[in-house]
Amino acid sequence: MRTQQHPQISIVIPIYNESEIIHDFHTMLSEVLNGLPNPSQVYYINDGSTDETSALLEQLAKSDSRVNVLSLSRNFGHQAALTCGLDHAQGEIIIMMDGDGQNPPELIPEMLKLYDAGYDIVIGQRLDSHIESGFKRFTSRIFYQVINRIGNLDITPNAADFRLLSRQVVDALKAMPEYHRFLRGMISWAGFKSVVLPYHPNLRLGGKSKFTFKKMVKLAADAIFSFSLVPLRIGLAIGGLFYLLALIEAIYVLSFWISGNQPQLEPGWSSLMFMLLIVGGTLTTVVSFIGIYIGYIFQEVKNRPLYLLKKENGQDPD
Repeated sequence: MRTQQHPQISIVIPIYNESEIIHDFHTMLSEVLNGLPNPSQVYYINDGSTDETSALLEQLAKSDSRVNVLSLSRNFGHQAALTCGLDHAQGEIIIMMDGDGQNPPELIPEMLKLYDAGYDIVIGQRLDSHIESGFKRFTSRIFYQVINRIGNLDITPNAADFRLLSRQVVDALKAMPEYHRFLRGMISWAGFKSVVLPYHPNLRLGGKSKFTFKKMVKLAADAIFSFSLVPLRIGLAIGGLFYLLALIEAIYVLSFWISGNQPQLEPGWSSLMFMLLIVGGTLTTVVSFIGIYIGYIFQEVKNRPLYLLKKENGQDPD
């Protein structure tokens, strides 16, 4: 059980081109926060929005003293925006959520109860599946099965980045300066006491999801190549298989020489081309895997910042 009474809460919300719904979302969130005894701060991270989102967020900051607006210099992506919010959040309790209304703010009091019960991480898990397409549900299920198996992680399926984190967990994440970030995996790897809180997601308040298929693929690649060396091991296993096939072929040809049936050995153009294509394709795949890992290392050693903060509450950052 926690001993501190009513610790401060920081809500971290990445925003990208959500001018249609930002006011309605903040109204929903404020109704929940107003009913809590805890002092609270709300961090909207404007991830390079190109619509009226910036102006609307500045209006919210003027009308609500709890609101802090962190504007990035361009669109750095969801994980970078979340990281920016975690870096600036000052509360003892940090809650990450999306600003489209699908993560219900009404769940925050229940999260706080679980935090008071001693959990450092409260993971929101979606129960309903009718909101997402069948393709997205299928690919999501396959992704979590693969990453949990090859990455030695225990990531909860159907759980995005809607979760509560204690200050200790956030400090641990801030100590991980890696460039390619998959926060769900990083939180799972940290290993603090966690609990799953199932919930029924709401429909979007309006607009369309900004999480495109291309961004899904990039996030999956970051997760796999950041937490696993299995792709390289797969290449090694395939290489071993071809060595075995080559040995079998050598034994097969040698058997003709031993039995004196050399004239029956006729060169086969089609089989030769088949083997060349297979071996060439395998080598290309393995080299590509190695190249990706080298590319990741290259981006890490450059030590560029994960994001660039353009404005903080309408002012130039210190």
